[in-house]
Amino acid sequence: MDSSTNSLDDVSADSSAEFPDRASLMELRLQAQEDEIMLLKSSLADALRRIRLHDQLLPILKQQLIAVNPGAARMLNQVCSSDGCRKLSSSSAMDGVSHPATSQLLESFVTKTNGHIGSPVSSEPRPRPATVDRSTQTELPQTGQDLGPDKVPLPRCVQSLQLEDALPPGKPVGDGNRAKLHRIPGMEEDDEEPEDDEETGGEQEKELSWASSVEEPIQPTNIRSLLREDFQDGQCSPEESSLALLRPTDQNTSSRPSPLSPIQEGEKQPLVRRNSEKLGNPEKQRRRLDKKAASAANLLARSPSLENRAKELIASAGSPGSRRGTYSQGQSIKMFIRGRPITMYIPSNIQNYEDLKMEPPSERLELDWVYGYRGRDCRANLYFLPTGEALYFIACVIVLYHIDNRTQRHYRKHTDCVRCLTLHPDKVRVASGQTAGVDKDGKPLQPCVHIWDSTTLVTLQQIGVGTFQRGVGSVAFSITDSGTFLCVIDDSNEHMLSVWDSTKGTKQAEVKSTNEAVFAVEFNPSDSSNIITCGKSHVYFWTLNAGQFTKKQGIFGKYKKPKFIQCFVFSLTGDVLTGDSEGNILTWGKSAADIKTLGKGAKETFQIMRQTRAHEGSVFTLCTLQGGALLSGGGKDRKIIRWSADLAPERECEIPEKFGAVRTIADVDGEEVLVGTTRNAILRGNFSDGFVAIVQGHVDEMWGLATHPSVNIFLTCGHDRQVCLWNTEEHKLDWSITLEEYGLCADFCPNGSVVSVGLSTGRWVVLDLLTKEVVSESTDGNEQLSVMRYSPDGSFLAVGSHDNFIYIYSVTDSGRRYTRFGKCNGHSSFITHLDWSKDGKYIMSNSGDYEILYWDIAGGCKLLRNRFESKDREWASYTCVLGFHVMGVWLEGSDGTDINALCRSHSERVVAVADDFCKVHLFQYPCPKPKAPSHRYEGHGSHVTNVCFTHSDSHLLSMGGKDTCILQWRVVGGGVGSGRDRLASASASSTSSPEPAAS
Repeated sequence: MDSSTNSLDDVSADSSAEFPDRASLMELRLQAQEDEIMLLKSSLADALRRIRLHDQLLPILKQQLIAVNPGAARMLNQVCSSDGCRKLSSSSAMDGVSHPATSQLLESFVTKTNGHIGSPVSSEPRPRPATVDRSTQTELPQTGQDLGPDKVPLPRCVQSLQLEDALPPGKPVGDGNRAKLHRIPGMEEDDEEPEDDEETGGEQEKELSWASSVEEPIQPTNIRSLLREDFQDGQCSPEESSLALLRPTDQNTSSRPSPLSPIQEGEKQPLVRRNSEKLGNPEKQRRRLDKKAASAANLLARSPSLENRAKELIASAGSPGSRRGTYSQGQSIKMFIRGRPITMYIPSNIQNYEDLKMEPPSERLELDWVYGYRGRDCRANLYFLPTGEALYFIACVIVLYHIDNRTQRHYRKHTDCVRCLTLHPDKVRVASGQTAGVDKDGKPLQPCVHIWDSTTLVTLQQIGVGTFQRGVGSVAFSITDSGTFLCVIDDSNEHMLSVWDSTKGTKQAEVKSTNEAVFAVEFNPSDSSNIITCGKSHVYFWTLNAGQFTKKQGIFGKYKKPKFIQCFVFSLTGDVLTGDSEGNILTWGKSAADIKTLGKGAKETFQIMRQTRAHEGSVFTLCTLQGGALLSGGGKDRKIIRWSADLAPERECEIPEKFGAVRTIADVDGEEVLVGTTRNAILRGNFSDGFVAIVQGHVDEMWGLATHPSVNIFLTCGHDRQVCLWNTEEHKLDWSITLEEYGLCADFCPNGSVVSVGLSTGRWVVLDLLTKEVVSESTDGNEQLSVMRYSPDGSFLAVGSHDNFIYIYSVTDSGRRYTRFGKCNGHSSFITHLDWSKDGKYIMSNSGDYEILYWDIAGGCKLLRNRFESKDREWASYTCVLGFHVMGVWLEGSDGTDINALCRSHSERVVAVADDFCKVHLFQYPCPKPKAPSHRYEGHGSHVTNVCFTHSDSHLLSMGGKDTCILQWRVVGGGVGSGRDRLASASASSTSSPEPAAS
């Protein structure tokens, strides 16, 4: 027997769920501590970002002052040297503490109307209110406090110093000069904006000189209102106050804000900074940050505002696994995943974010087709019904497939993977058992057995809820009493054997069977009080009498004891025939008591009467035919042999190697049979004409899924190294090829002639759909690829890798030639998802550490530091799981890996989500608010790895992981118009009516 067969048998025999032990509990505690550490790091990082922002303010102003007026710079140096001027510390810049040198410096440069430098403006100390701001909260000295001889409070009029006033006298402030004031040295490339910027906010974004990737907008103090207060209090003259305000020189410049332009009352204008690392000496910047990060306690103690901000961050983050939105009026919304803040900017077309109402979509899903069959690790799970339907299961769905009409019906009442089924003697009722599984909180679910009508698909009985442990391994109906009783063996350590009344659902008897694996159970067809079980190294003969079981073990005697008894059937003479892992068919019968050996009172035993050599490798299945003939299916030799009633071989055939070994056989009409294989295929045929596959599927975990841009076909790939092309209209496999490595992602070229497949080794191949040949291949890094995505016009291909890079290729020759164009470098973790903009110039990407980054591909694969600029950009596809438009798909308490994939429909009306809890969700698009309601659909028995809409949005395809199941859903209902239009109209006309609860 080959090693692969042995390993398969061992897995089938020994697999069982393990309960949590101390090690797992320790891992949970360790994970909780790691989450707390990540939260503290996020708080510290937020504080450091603010410090760096304020540290850059003074050098920037000084550089601009030098650029426009060198004379003022010299006077600046003289004043600094005479007054002992020193740099502002990060804490003082942060919390607004007044420094004497700085106060004198600013007071020495109050500008007059002609733009010349004037004399210092004296000011007596007076009380000033503390500034209240999201970014800083400071308290300044009150009246009467001793500020010291050198500490003079800074008047508000001086705070509004404008750089235009430093220009030489008589020189107009034109566009050219103002451009110099706004351009920061070393940042020219970041200031350039694409010509096709969004109309809303585009001009304003171009003029902001402090553009950056800072997480949240800084809300500056309202300078105009402060100046008004000073003028009223008499601290500044009308002339000085008018100088403090921004005075446009002409109509053209009046609409262009200055670097310190005042914020209008009620107006929310974010100030964000560019890449600050380009300013000054990078090494000096790094040393400065290292000093600041040396002690978190010292950092917080130096500034009460930082301490308050850290407390606010911790309070808003909630538990380590929480996902909670924090709304910043008119600017952005922040959500937390595992304590990490993720900021998402609100598009310009949304006026009233808080008034948006999230509703379930009008579209719904109906299960249309199920691809695949579970034959790799289950036995006796294929039957033929009198209605002409093949009965089998995969994942949580039991399929009734009409082999002639090629239609499917589905029984979908199970809540987790189906493990076994059996057919009632009336050929109508079916009993099916499921595994226990766990819910989204990790709590075990109760396994049970469903008895249901195969004609109406109505559940008649639900048996054993709360009784079985781990799952149901085998079920069987009694025969002589018309199926009154049902025998069940669960997957507990003792493999409890129980008998139930199938009509009342009551338990009649129960007993521990064995600690070894049990593969099959059956009632004796002539006596319902006799039950046989088989499994690892045993055959047991049970007798049920008055609610009590007695057990007799089959005696192997002089014959070699096999490791596994795989299956058994009853012959017409009442003998028991077993197939074992040694390739033999053993005939068992009763023998008289051996009084000489066992002594007086010995009882009859069950012994081997005959051994018949049948197959090379295991005998996986036995099937009796009308007239007493027998069919056996082999493992290693993949043969199906027909035997006469006296076990003489009559005919045999061998199934193709690509389908694997024979797992189970179902008789159709005495000549034609259905064969289930270990590679998850169902074959139909006979000995004369051979066998053809009517059901096929993957045999290992699947991740790659792509739909054709114009035809109703889709492609899948997975860990079994197969690449399969399916037809959604004919519900069949068009072709399948095997690669050297397993595939993880795929995408069709927009012209539809080729498809690219990303592999586990960093290599990717391009396949011709007609010839199935590899037309191009390349390798990027040595880690697995996670996403392949063509630009909308097919001129570029983006390859996302686990080495944290996105590789960009230019595509020519109808998708058959690829040339490296560039590489996007900036993510700190592996790439998970990416999408192209509709104009094909930009990319949005997600990574494993929950980053959202934007890239300018046309401009040289540059990282866009200012994410605010991308808030209104339109995307050709939407598969990124993190983004403003899909924020509502995350459930409360999500840990960042609970959603594996999502896909927006081409009509932009709905978005489908694949989660880690075997569910497919359908949300309206966009869904930017937390706890958005959705339609939820069950069917998968494992984490759902991918979802994708067909080109016409008529169907949705979802793909399970370990369950190797592909579900094709029909999209029904729906209206007209895109989700973007719906959101804009809802935002414009929204009211304060209560929002419906999430479903």
